Amino acid sequence: MAESTFIRAYLRASTDDQYASRARATLNSFVEEKGFKVAAWYTENASGTKVDRTELSRLIDDAQYGDVLLVEQVDRLTRLTKPDWNRLKAAIQSAGLRVVSLDLPTSHAALRMSNSDDFTGRMLDAVNSMLMDMLAAVAHKDWEDRRRRQREGIDQAKREGRYKGRPVNDALHSRILELRRHGLSIRKTAEIVGCGVSTVQRAEKRTSQT
Repeated sequence: MAESTFIRAYLRASTDDQYASRARATLNSFVEEKGFKVAAWYTENASGTKVDRTELSRLIDDAQYGDVLLVEQVDRLTRLTKPDWNRLKAAIQSAGLRVVSLDLPTSHAALRMSNSDDFTGRMLDAVNSMLMDMLAAVAHKDWEDRRRRQREGIDQAKREGRYKGRPVNDALHSRILELRRHGLSIRKTAEIVGCGVSTVQRAEKRTSQT
């Protein structure tokens, strides 16, 4: 692409704001080394297993043909099931976005790909699509494996009488309460922080009991 490459960086931080700060610095360093700048940032606290993410949807809606969607790792974009990943990928492609992921070196060439070079662009897109499908499948399997190990650990702790329930995520609860103090509804708060409505309600109930 030419010097006018418009780079839209996406940061998905789950509930760890420290990750977002570190990833932002990493992405900035990467594009500056290539002679570019990030034009727009989209950051949200959400699970990679959710296909409907507010900031990712906004990025896709904002995109113009030939823009770059920049992520640090493919698993920041997706831990989705295959059908959901296919839906998201179709939306990205329909928007004319080219994904550049730091953990997918073949995608880096998209930063300098000319929109007029249709043949090379289509070949690059085809290769990266295949590789991204593989990484997306690995990311989803990794998520499933961690969930399975977690359930097994809980079951073992219950059998041994050591299970005391899930630990409270103080950082998440603090953010929930801050948003609620600013007048956001329970549903909107849950959407922003990437949790369920019941989690917002538990955070408020816990506060009222202290």
